[in-house]
Amino acid sequence: MALPHEEAVGARIRAARQSRRISLRALAAMIEVSPATLSQIENGHTKLSVTRLHRIADRLGMSVTEILAADTFVAHQRDSPIQSDWRVYGRLEFDPVLRAALAEFLEVGYHGATVRGIATRADLSVSGIYHHYASKQQMLLNILEHTMSELLTRSKAARAAGRDPVERFCLLIENLALFHTHRRELGFVGAAEMRSLTPSNHRQIAARRNAQQRMVDHEVEQAVLAGHFRADLPHEAARSAVTLCTALPTWWRPGGPSGPEDIARQYVGFALDLLRASAR
Repeated sequence: MALPHEEAVGARIRAARQSRRISLRALAAMIEVSPATLSQIENGHTKLSVTRLHRIADRLGMSVTEILAADTFVAHQRDSPIQSDWRVYGRLEFDPVLRAALAEFLEVGYHGATVRGIATRADLSVSGIYHHYASKQQMLLNILEHTMSELLTRSKAARAAGRDPVERFCLLIENLALFHTHRRELGFVGAAEMRSLTPSNHRQIAARRNAQQRMVDHEVEQAVLAGHFRADLPHEAARSAVTLCTALPTWWRPGGPSGPEDIARQYVGFALDLLRASAR
């Protein structure tokens, strides 16, 4: 079971690695451990020695104090490329095993997927897969952790760009629509496979989802207080607006009549209609 301190430090290491666009496999090679060991560190499931902590900090261009101190870590996150332009999407940075697992989950679902099938897609042996990840469950958890980490980072950047509750609400909805089109594979697996997580892993991902919803709820509450939103049930309307966006991966496909930016504009309009906004 993850200890609070190890879990917090591991989460900071993972977020720092992702903000620098370093894959799990690449950092593991840099610090001379297996990807499975690094994944255990990032998930707080193994104790981190002083020597290994110094090695990780060195490879990430940070000090040990910066990794251990949450406030200092936040300052590093502000320099993430996502913070500078949350609307820009690059290639999904997954190691070959996670890419293969994602493809397998999309095609046959988590319960239909096998480690052997994932190994075939990754052009590895089954034993080679276990060198990187301890189980199929760990692969799913890592995929969903990456999903929520990227989404929350983009959401915080989008919200920070708003000048008032209505604008912040619109930017949060735009971000959700962009994410669930540009990253539709992640969104689809996230929606379909939450039920496949173990109870402890489910709580971990659900907590991040709740944090995302609370961002939207807060701006709706402030807009209602300011008299800009007049929905009879603003809390339920806010949930509905978010659900509209998270359902996009079930039907949207690239190459259709509406691109991600078009969809985002449309869905901001739908969301405002749900809240019965007095002005757009």
